Amino acid sequence: MTDSRPRLGGLLTREPSVVAAGVGVLAEALERQAVPVAAVDWRPPPEGTEGALAAVLGRPGWAEANERAVGRMLGARPHLVDVRPAGEVLGLDAGTFLHAGPPLEWERASGPMRGALVGAMLLEGLADSPEKAERALEKGTVVLEPCHHHGAVGPMAGVVSPSMWMLVVEDAEHGGTAYCSLNEGLGKVLRYGAYGPEVIDRLRWMGGVLGPVLRAAVRGHGPVDLLAIMAQALQMGDELHNRNRAATSLLLRELAADLAEADAPRARVAEVLRFAGGNDHFFLNPAMAAAKAAADAARGVPGSSMVVAMARNGTDFGIQVSGTGDRWFTGPAGVPDGLYLGGYGPADANPDIGDSAITETAGVGGFALAAAPAIVRFVGGEVPDALAATQRMYEITLAEHPALQIPLLSFRGTPAGIDATRVVRTGILPVIDTGIAGREAGTGQVGAGLVSPPAGVFRDALHALAEIAADPGAAAAKGT
Repeated sequence: MTDSRPRLGGLLTREPSVVAAGVGVLAEALERQAVPVAAVDWRPPPEGTEGALAAVLGRPGWAEANERAVGRMLGARPHLVDVRPAGEVLGLDAGTFLHAGPPLEWERASGPMRGALVGAMLLEGLADSPEKAERALEKGTVVLEPCHHHGAVGPMAGVVSPSMWMLVVEDAEHGGTAYCSLNEGLGKVLRYGAYGPEVIDRLRWMGGVLGPVLRAAVRGHGPVDLLAIMAQALQMGDELHNRNRAATSLLLRELAADLAEADAPRARVAEVLRFAGGNDHFFLNPAMAAAKAAADAARGVPGSSMVVAMARNGTDFGIQVSGTGDRWFTGPAGVPDGLYLGGYGPADANPDIGDSAITETAGVGGFALAAAPAIVRFVGGEVPDALAATQRMYEITLAEHPALQIPLLSFRGTPAGIDATRVVRTGILPVIDTGIAGREAGTGQVGAGLVSPPAGVFRDALHALAEIAADPGAAAAKGT
């Protein structure tokens, strides 16, 4: 018979392997004695969350629910199928504007959000001066609703008015549809809260030329596989939030022949190509709509603690979780930490704003920083910081994306499917790379950097999930 008794001799004769978790005193003492130590960034769950964690993690079928939710998100196949005015596809009338982030009233709106709303009023002819537009908005003459409530997303302020043209993205696997506006470029643009004459003129050109020409090209081409473009772009140095140079080029190459054949004057086609080709962020909006379609496919899975939306309106940061329906969990939006343009600095920065964190929700953007080492020149830090950020995100996610892979990590899939319980248990917050809008309306972009959600939104989501686990019937009656 084989002797199965434990053998201690090896432990006494070979070098010890030490893993240190929590307080660093032990690790530091061992390192001073030249003992190799593997430090684990661990901390106990925040006080008051133990019971909620036990209720959620102990709920029968919790793991299966998360597996189903993340499986639906990873299985999504978003395709760009059309470009149409918001009034047509979203049913917006002249008295309704959409905005980024969770619900918001004019009284609580930040400077860039107010500036974008003023610009939309001017664009739609609802006011003939910024002063009149602001007075009308103060009186509540326009209904404000989140983009997410209409299956849409918008970068930065995310303001959408009826005449703006929208990308229409369909999920070929699950049948859902998502929408996003067209990208204006950088600098003084509406999404950053600018509303000067050049901003309005550009938006009118986008509605009169860019939108119709793109529509003709997309319809002539047929469905454009956005996931394929995103997968290739990651291997060319994009992370698909703040860096979209490769993806923009790939999209234009895909549509080039169809643009040439579009039923539009040659000069207008040339204008569209120059505009899109000179705007490295042009693909951000298709990427956002693709991520929205994928995340929406995972909504409404009972018991799932997977995050399906992260969004900011310049005042609040909000998340939504698959197992809690359309309920928002909100906290104060933080100011990004990053690099500033010209003479701007942190005092000029508005708190975080935009629906573009849907990219991180679906496993790209800040979660794919390791794919885009050049991004550090735009948001700050060093290349090792980008690698470390992505590797940290594997600790709070449920899966690795099978199609979106990172060359520098030996083609490992991007971390995807944020689990609210893992965020609470580890204390690791999602990393988001983002633009920084000026605090004052009309300023525009002042920089770019990194930001994280407030930790409280994940704790609030956890407690809501625990309530559902304890009394599913009561939760259903509340509509969660």
